Formats: sequence, C-alpha cells, structure tokens
Amino acid sequence: MTDIDVATLGEDVPLFEAIRTTRAIRRLKPDPVPDVLIRKVCEAGTFAPSGGNRQPWKFIAVTDAARRQWVADRYRPVFLEYIRPAVELAGKDPAFPERKKKMQRAAIHLAEHLHEAPVHLFVAGWTRRGETQNQALMPAVMNILLACRAVGLGASLTTLHRAFGRECDAWLGLPPNCPTAALIPIGWPLGRYGTPPRKPVDEVLFWNAYDPERDPEGGRSERRTEA
Repeated sequence: MTDIDVATLGEDVPLFEAIRTTRAIRRLKPDPVPDVLIRKVCEAGTFAPSGGNRQPWKFIAVTDAARRQWVADRYRPVFLEYIRPAVELAGKDPAFPERKKKMQRAAIHLAEHLHEAPVHLFVAGWTRRGETQNQALMPAVMNILLACRAVGLGASLTTLHRAFGRECDAWLGLPPNCPTAALIPIGWPLGRYGTPPRKPVDEVLFWNAYDPERDPEGGRSERRTEA
C-alpha cells in the first residue's frame, strides 16, 4: 500500500461492524506501516474518556528493527513460560477445545515472531495519587484497536511485557510515574477480520441486580480457574 488517503481511510467503516469484527490479529506481515497510519490510530486513542479530561496517555511507537528485537528477546521467554501450563493441558486433555488450541498457536506465533511485527506500540500514562490510570488507558487502547480495524491493520493487546516493565519503561525513556500499561503489536494482517466467539449478551446482562439463578456459570463468586 503506497498511495494512502489517510484522511478518508477507515472513515466509512460502520461503528458496530468494527466493534463486532475487531478480533485479535497476531499473525502479521513484516512489511512497514506508514507513520501517518500509526499517527491516525493513536489520534483515535486520544479521544478515549478520562476522568477530569486529564488525558494521561503517552504513545511510543517502536519501529527500529534493533529496538523491536530487544523487546522480542525479553517478551518471548516470559510468554512461553506463561502459556506452558495451558499448552501442556491441551496436550493431555482430548476434550480441550480446538478453538482454544488455535488461539494458543496464534499467541505462540506472535511471541516467536514479535521482532518481525513492524510496529510495537506502547501505551503509557501518568499515574495519579500513585496509581496507574488504567481506567483511561484501556479505553484508549480499545480506540486504537478499533482504528486499526478500520484502516486495515492487524493488532492485538498484550500486557505481558509488564513482567520486565521497569526495565522496559526505563529503556523507553519513561519516568517512573509514567509506566507502560499495554503493548500493541501492529502490522498488515496475514489473517482476516471476523466476529470472534462471544457468549450471548442475555447470559451476562442482568436487570437491577445480579441473579445467580440465571447465570449459566452457576453463580460462582470465586474466580474460575483455567490454565
């Protein structure tokens, strides 16, 4: 893609279509992404809500190959150790859902090819009263993911870089009170957009009060344990 009309690209994608088809795309082409498109999706991030309109976000787009390799070399072992129990469970359990195995394979692919993703977009933000303002940063992340969908880019959200977060933040030049909250690998997609599997809304929507009798998950208050 060489001639891009940035002003109009993605502007005609209906909102609800974008919401329903913005799935995680972890298989990305190594081809470069124009800076103007990264600027556009980050601009979408700036329209997220934030308490008091404080807009605490900072976006750092890492495109240099050596710097992307630095991130990938640290991310890969952290991720592979994180997913290991789930992969072992999938190998032992004949009833393990195939769709979950597919997600595992895609996530492993991203970890093993992260250095090839042309853009590593870090979302950081100023803390307030000593706390990260995730209530503002995560809506900004969602706006960016939607914008990527609209302009034809593949993207996904990960936070596993926080396992080496202090090192990463310092490497990015961020002060201690402006930590990263998310990493979004961005590139041209190898896969296609599509509607991800979701529970029916009537299984998770309750009126006036939560009703455990209507909850297919059994009204368990404890956190479900999954590998």
